[in-house]
Amino acid sequence: MAVKPKASASTEPQIRDYWKRYHRSSMIITVLMQIVITLVIGLALIVGGESPDSFVFWLAIIATLAATALLNFLIVDFLLTPLRDLCMAITSAAGQKPTDALANPNTPRYTRNGFKGLLQYLYDHAAANDTSATPQGSESTESRLLEAALRETKAGVVIMDASGKVQYANKAAPVLKDANGEQKLDLMFETAPDLQAWLADCRKNAVHAEMSWVRVPNRLVGDEERRIFNISANYEKSSPAEVVIIAYDATSIFQPEDDELDFISFAAHELRGPITVIRGYLDVLEMELDEYLAPDQKELFKRLVVSANRLSSYINNILNTSKYDRRHLKVHLAEESLGNIYNTIKDDMELRAQSQRRLLSVTIPDDLPTIAADRSSLSEVISNLIDNALKYSNDGGSVAMKAEQEGDFIKVSITDNGIGMPANVIGNLFHKFYRSHRSRETVAGTGIGLYICKAIVESHGGKIGVTSTEGSGSTFSFTIPTYSSVAAKLQANDHTNAGLINSNTGWIKNHSKYMG
Repeated sequence: MAVKPKASASTEPQIRDYWKRYHRSSMIITVLMQIVITLVIGLALIVGGESPDSFVFWLAIIATLAATALLNFLIVDFLLTPLRDLCMAITSAAGQKPTDALANPNTPRYTRNGFKGLLQYLYDHAAANDTSATPQGSESTESRLLEAALRETKAGVVIMDASGKVQYANKAAPVLKDANGEQKLDLMFETAPDLQAWLADCRKNAVHAEMSWVRVPNRLVGDEERRIFNISANYEKSSPAEVVIIAYDATSIFQPEDDELDFISFAAHELRGPITVIRGYLDVLEMELDEYLAPDQKELFKRLVVSANRLSSYINNILNTSKYDRRHLKVHLAEESLGNIYNTIKDDMELRAQSQRRLLSVTIPDDLPTIAADRSSLSEVISNLIDNALKYSNDGGSVAMKAEQEGDFIKVSITDNGIGMPANVIGNLFHKFYRSHRSRETVAGTGIGLYICKAIVESHGGKIGVTSTEGSGSTFSFTIPTYSSVAAKLQANDHTNAGLINSNTGWIKNHSKYMG
């Protein structure tokens, strides 16, 4: 006797398919109802004496369809949205992949009408019941393999709960124990948002989120135990493992650059003395021989002085970069006029523009408020940005610098109409030693000018950024706080920048070694 095979379980409707079928049925019913309503109105017009061939009859039919069809679809879609989100939550709780994204229970609509609690209840209980059963009294083969893999891998794995406590960390994880014996992340996030800020935003606005950071150290430059990680974080609301962090140890990739900087800093320090002597001799010679020099010889002396000053600036940049990496970039800030700061480099900038056949225009309103600045450092930022704009502009092109007030900050922008940059370059511009393939081929440089500009601006309590369109030019801009807005902090810290960098998102906020 033949045995009739059982129907395959795969032919049964899946939970995840319910919403798709229900939504399709609802829309079909809506269309049918629309047709019925239109037919009823048509019959009513005929009964009322209107001819089906008349213009008025068809105008009424078309107007009815246009007015009610869209409205009906919008109403149906609005009413079905909570059911859709409920279906997706139940589908996910059942261990199946939802056909639509999971809804955020914190949306204003759900918060107002109370649906938030229902959705959150499902998320919480789904997460609480999401455990894998293993045979009692023994470990599964999978568990043993996973434990061995996590123990031997060079990638650090950290699991945190909803309160931010570390629940698990493997041997390679960047963690340390505090005075209470609790494990804490041992990482120094230098870019905003850092991990804590990102998690705070996730807990407020997201159900699921991912984020990554590149080149995150656990120690300052020079520390023998320094490691550098690429970090990936995954957030899942209300899960027992709410935050999973993967830390890939990329020290072998990034450490050579730090070693290179140490060597360059040593060399720069040795060169600083001779360059200072050369500049001094040039100044003396120019003064002593002034009445004997022909105009072209005076111009030659002027260019020699410009070149010596530029070389001195490069050396200072390298030394300052080393200080910045060690968080020793402490500066004294005084009340300064932006116009007066620019005047200290005005002649040099105009000469550079003239020698490169560029037009430089500078607009600094006389009524701008004073700023809290270190004159030498800030002039270095302006000089670097203008010099970059001149180098990357087209022959005969123009570079414009302007300053304006924005709340408690003065914003300085330097715009060129040069070659511009693609989007994939902009994100790396302020990294140490970064130079795009195109700029390495066409323009000389060290790749640390913008990095030190970022360091100086952030040490003043400001921010720096760039916008660019490839082929059309770039605009670099930075902000510096007005003196009146930070005077109290400066006076409380002996006019150093300590009170400013503590609150700046560009500096480390969650590590005890952020200051030198």
